[in-house]
Amino acid sequence: MLDRPLFIGSEIYRGSSYGHMHPLRIPRVSTVMDLSRALGWLGPRNFRTAPRAKAKALTIWHTPEYLRALEQAEVNGEVTSETKNRHQIGTHTNPVFPEIWRRPTTSAGGSLLAGELLRDGGIVYHPAGGTHHAFPDRAGGFCYLNDPVLAMLSLRRNGAGRIAYVDLDAHHPDGVEVEFGADPDALMISVHEERRWPHTGALEDDAGGSAFNLPVPRGLNDDEMALIRDELILPRVADFKPTAIVVQCGADAVEEDPLSRLALSNNAHWAVIRALMGVSPRLLVLGGGGYNPWSVGRLWTGVWATLNGFEIPDHLPDPAEAVLRALEFRGNSRGRNPPDHWFTTLQDVARNGPIRDEIRQRVAKLSARI
Repeated sequence: MLDRPLFIGSEIYRGSSYGHMHPLRIPRVSTVMDLSRALGWLGPRNFRTAPRAKAKALTIWHTPEYLRALEQAEVNGEVTSETKNRHQIGTHTNPVFPEIWRRPTTSAGGSLLAGELLRDGGIVYHPAGGTHHAFPDRAGGFCYLNDPVLAMLSLRRNGAGRIAYVDLDAHHPDGVEVEFGADPDALMISVHEERRWPHTGALEDDAGGSAFNLPVPRGLNDDEMALIRDELILPRVADFKPTAIVVQCGADAVEEDPLSRLALSNNAHWAVIRALMGVSPRLLVLGGGGYNPWSVGRLWTGVWATLNGFEIPDHLPDPAEAVLRALEFRGNSRGRNPPDHWFTTLQDVARNGPIRDEIRQRVAKLSARI
């Protein structure tokens, strides 16, 4: 069993971008690594470099034809119209960029490695993971390979029979549901914004198995998420008695994110992670969405602190503050005039509020489902 939480990362994310106009032009994983090191929370003993997965290892879920097309896209720097139409590579959302093969195979390699590292139990954090929209034969929603699915298959191969998957991203994990939604040995709980792409994951949709989809209205606040945590997520996961838990910790559900209209603080994510620790012998926390470089960097660094029990300082020391002050968010109104606390703190002020009846009713409906 792992004697301490392990962080899986890679330097490939530091200089890789989907393109200067794409939401994933911003640094994310490198910011978390730099912040964690600046705070003295990350060193050689608790860091592992993600290996690049080979195509053969990825065929446990992805088709060989799709993998060949993805690899060839990096070699050629472009795709044919046939490849674009068939595999959704080279679209506006899933562009061809210089590391289109190396970057997702590194993320996938990290998730496959996580399953191996957790063979005998422990905690692994892989913030580059969480690409939950990819399908076996096509890309989707900025995701080229579905590393949450690969992680869960790796966990299964390494002794975890019953897996609970909890997704906190603002967008529904349509790709993961395709593989595990009807699996009796997998529990899926997704909390996502209603009427938001990919427009799947309706309240009534159980995918024929143990999938619990909770679409929530705009403006979801911390008190509403606490209700969801305490009355849906924790009871369902505890009753399921998983041998492994995988959490997709998408940071796009916080108020500052430009691609959703939810209103959480980063405290809400950390509270869910804290509550799930110890419920199962294996815990894997992945990243996911998050398109404001300050909010995603601060949230995901706080996840690492939560997993380790590190105390989050009220005011960041100078080296950590320098990491945040070096970030840029061009082309976005919030990036032009960032508030000072985005530089000086990790923890948001709690965003409390009334719990709306529609959320209570939806939680009650799912909680009562047999």
